[in-house]
Amino acid sequence: MKKTLQNIIKQIVCIFLSLIVIAPFYMVVINSFKTKGEAARMSLRLPTEWVFDNYIQVIEKGKLLRGFSNSLLYAVVATVIAILGCAMAAYIISRRKTKFNQFVYYFILCGLFVPINYVTLAAVLKGFGLADTRLGMIIAFTSSMIPFCTFTIRNFMVSIPVELDEAGVIDGAGPVSLFFSIIIPLLKPILVTAFILEFMAVWSDFMTPLYLSSKSATWPMNLAVYNFFGKNQQYWNYVFADIVLTCLPVIIVYLLGQRYIVSGMTSGAVKE
Repeated sequence: MKKTLQNIIKQIVCIFLSLIVIAPFYMVVINSFKTKGEAARMSLRLPTEWVFDNYIQVIEKGKLLRGFSNSLLYAVVATVIAILGCAMAAYIISRRKTKFNQFVYYFILCGLFVPINYVTLAAVLKGFGLADTRLGMIIAFTSSMIPFCTFTIRNFMVSIPVELDEAGVIDGAGPVSLFFSIIIPLLKPILVTAFILEFMAVWSDFMTPLYLSSKSATWPMNLAVYNFFGKNQQYWNYVFADIVLTCLPVIIVYLLGQRYIVSGMTSGAVKE
């Protein structure tokens, strides 16, 4: 009886906490289909009239298609480059444990604790003629991922037996084929985990494009949303629709790869 009562209490607490998390998302989605007057009340009631035209207006007025394409470009390209490069670096660092490689590894880890100086970064990009360009944004996002990706992939890498490398060399595999044919498939859980986490980080990053991008042509989606909100802050139905469209890609990416996240993060938690 006591155990049953404890289970009931736990279930009630879990339901209550879930409602706290779900209620804001529900309110945003529901109000995105309401008229201007109804959305301004921000109630949890269903709309008396479902206005699907809100999303069309937001896409057209907010120029979200351009912002979406920029965000997708930054998130995908920067994440793929960072993960592939960090996987190569982590492989060398974990296999060749020289003093120089250890120094490089700990030097890279300093990026986890040192905050980004956007003023200096903007000056560097301007010096190379990359200010207000998509290439400059990709470089900035890629460099910010290096510490975390190197750390997580390297910790996973040390759990892969060196004997697999030796077996591949005996079978005639060169360094490139050894890495891409044998090591990369074994890194799939951590690579997918790192991709999802960094994709979401880039997609949600507001500060980097705010400091490094002054041209609307290079704005990602969240900056386009910020600009749209400034012009239409009285139209909450448009604002809520804008928020839904911004969050949707991140939710889809997370749902597609969520089964890899726990396995990827816990598999790297090993001791040397």
